Amino acid sequence: MEAQTTLPEIRKVVVLDAPIEKVWKAVATSKGIAGWWMDNTFEPVVGHEFVLHTGHFGDSPCKVTEVDPPRRVGFDWGKDWHITFELKALEDGKTEFTLIHSGWDPGKITEFGQPHPVVRGIMDGGWEKIVKADLPAHIGRMA
Repeated sequence: MEAQTTLPEIRKVVVLDAPIEKVWKAVATSKGIAGWWMDNTFEPVVGHEFVLHTGHFGDSPCKVTEVDPPRRVGFDWGKDWHITFELKALEDGKTEFTLIHSGWDPGKITEFGQPHPVVRGIMDGGWEKIVKADLPAHIGRMA
């Protein structure tokens, strides 16, 4: 049997009770992202290098790789990971939001010395709360 060379991406989907334009502001602006995830210097410009302020882990370098308003934004995070936010307008004025966290490799360790398989498990649980509780709560607070 061939060894697995990659770990599956993390994928979280939530239906938000908000129009796609409002969700876009929450997931594709610096202020929006800070409201539900973490402080940052993000700008929705391809090639823009920015920082995620990850608390006790310090600042994480990132680079915007894709901006397709109001449907998709993607960025590289640290040395190995890629984050994509996908938005889809639904008929009832709601928006389906999908987070994809890829770049997992069982043979790699993070900048902080943790093996990818361990971190992936922790982050899978973290994303579950962030996407399904923190993001909807933030959108509910937005004007």
